[in-house]
Formats: sequence, C-alpha cells, structure tokens
Amino acid sequence: MDNDNKYYDLEYMCLVRDILENEEFNKTKNITHHGLNRFDHCVRVSYYSYKVTKFFKLGYKDVARAGLLHDFFFVDNNDIDTTKRIDVLVNHPKYALINSKKHFELNDREEDIITSHMFPVAFKVPKYIESWIVDIVDNAVAISEALYITRKHLSVAVNFLVLIVLNYWR
Repeated sequence: MDNDNKYYDLEYMCLVRDILENEEFNKTKNITHHGLNRFDHCVRVSYYSYKVTKFFKLGYKDVARAGLLHDFFFVDNNDIDTTKRIDVLVNHPKYALINSKKHFELNDREEDIITSHMFPVAFKVPKYIESWIVDIVDNAVAISEALYITRKHLSVAVNFLVLIVLNYWR
C-alpha cells in the first residue's frame, strides 16, 4: 500500500526516531485501525504531513512529531460497542494527548495538532495551519486505507465468484 521512503528520509527519521523506538508507542502496532494497524496509520499521517509542511516551509518538525502521536491511544474499536465507539471517535484526541505527554515533551503547536486532528467531529478548531494540514492529511490517509481494505475484500469476493462460475460451467 505504501512505500518506505520515510525510512530513508534521514531528517524525518532524526525528528521522530525517539517516538518510533518508544516501547509504549510500539504497542499501537497491535491495534487494528482502518482495517490495518494504528502504528502504520500514524506513520503515514506523520510523514505525508511532514512532506507537505516542509514543502510550504511551515513547522514541519512539530508536524512530524505530533502527526505521529495524533492517535497514540489504546482502545481497539473492534473490542467495543457502538456507543463506546462514538465516544472514542470524539474523545480519542484527548486520550492521545494524555499518552503523548506521559512519554514526550510537547510544545503548544504539537498539542494543538493532536487535540484538533478530528475537527469537526471532535469540535476543537485547529489554531495553526500545521494543525489543519494534519487534520486534512489524516482524513485522506483514513479514506485511502479504507479503500485499500475494501478493494482487498472485493478482490477476494470476485475471485471466489469467478471460481464458482468456472466450476459451474465445466
């Protein structure tokens, strides 16, 4: 689904290495998120947001770090009912901020990026252009991930139907 250019971008890796190597953050690899895992989702949002903000000469360092931490929480939506799922959707930026502050030092812009990345769903309006960028990139990445999973499932279904048809016509 995605290339590994981020791992060859030395400046990016220097900015986020401590987060990527953090034991607690690495637990997000085990949480399903948009059909994939939360760790990979956060890395995509972080890296793409970093590239956009760097291109526009904005605060790309804060974006790289806060983009990585924007979904740093441990509730797995597959393990909860619909009512709780809505609560998590609205409140997970707060959970991510709490976890992020336990493990990393954050500045005001990084905190705003994390807490406002779900606007308008979570009602917190982004204060910085960098926060808006992460919000938009997060939406684009989530849609892309959902489409990837849908296409994958559709491919399996189509292959199954083709096998049935081929066996029927024999």
